[in-house]
Amino acid sequence: MLYAIIAEDNINSLELRKKYSQAHRQRLHQLKADGRLVLAGPCPIADQDLSAQSGFSGSFIVIEFDSLEAAQDWANTDPFLIQGVYQKVTVKPFIQFLP
Repeated sequence: MLYAIIAEDNINSLELRKKYSQAHRQRLHQLKADGRLVLAGPCPIADQDLSAQSGFSGSFIVIEFDSLEAAQDWANTDPFLIQGVYQKVTVKPFIQFLP
C-alpha cells in the first residue's frame, strides 16, 4: 500500500537540512532503486522560490510499504527527524487516484 509522509520543519532548519541532506536523500534513492518511491520533495516557505533561499516548511513523500507500521518505522529513522530538521512527521495511508 502507498503511504503519504507529511513532515513539518522546525523554524530556521535550513542549515540543518543542508548538513543532513545527503543522508536523507540516500534513503530516498534506495527506495527509488527498490521501486517503492512514488514522489518526494521539499515544500519551500515562499511561493515560487525555486532556489529555496528562504528555507522550507517541510517535505512530502509518497512511498510503498507493506504496512503502516513499516512506513512509520521508516519515517521515524529519517536523519531529518533524528537531527531536528523536522518537528513533526505524520504518516497516513494513501490511495493514488490520478494519474
